[in-house]
Amino acid sequence: MNTIMFWLQPFIAAFTGWFTTWIAIYMLFHPRNPVRFLGITIQGIFPKRQRQVAEKLGSVVAKELIHFSEIAEQLKDPEMLKGLNPTIEKHLDNFLQVKLKEKMPIISMFVGDGTMQKIKEGMMEEIALLLPEIIHQYTDSLSERIDIEKMVTEKVSNFSSDKLEEILQSVMKKEFKFIEIIGGVLGFVIGLIQLAFSFL
Repeated sequence: MNTIMFWLQPFIAAFTGWFTTWIAIYMLFHPRNPVRFLGITIQGIFPKRQRQVAEKLGSVVAKELIHFSEIAEQLKDPEMLKGLNPTIEKHLDNFLQVKLKEKMPIISMFVGDGTMQKIKEGMMEEIALLLPEIIHQYTDSLSERIDIEKMVTEKVSNFSSDKLEEILQSVMKKEFKFIEIIGGVLGFVIGLIQLAFSFL
């Protein structure tokens, strides 16, 4: 039996390395609520530090990833605004050809389709001039009211522990598995080294 246990040292060490690594990863998320054990309070790292993680993530997102000024520039982009023209034109057509005539039937008696077309063209020109200014004022107003850092911080802080674990596991599942395997491999190597020293 001693001989068997002697040769099993690398495999026992590999299991120990894998198991301790698995426990370490498990304790990133568990226990979710503080637990007293032998006078020591134990809680998973992420549940315990969720607020700090949320604040750090909010800061990184606001300062490094998303700048409201960049979003505003995209909204003001002339090419993007041109993309609104078909929708605006469709609504103008409906207003001039249907709604206006329903509200003011006499117009159809004195205003022909050619004149309506000119009115529409004039309105489209005015809208093309007015729209960038409206968007500019709107984005300026939003920039004063929207705090991206605060939004992200509050969202992450309000995640349930289950949701937080689900998100992190979905992002880092492969990495966690790789760390577990590395723990097992290192344990096996240490076991082989111990075995080699036994022969010295």
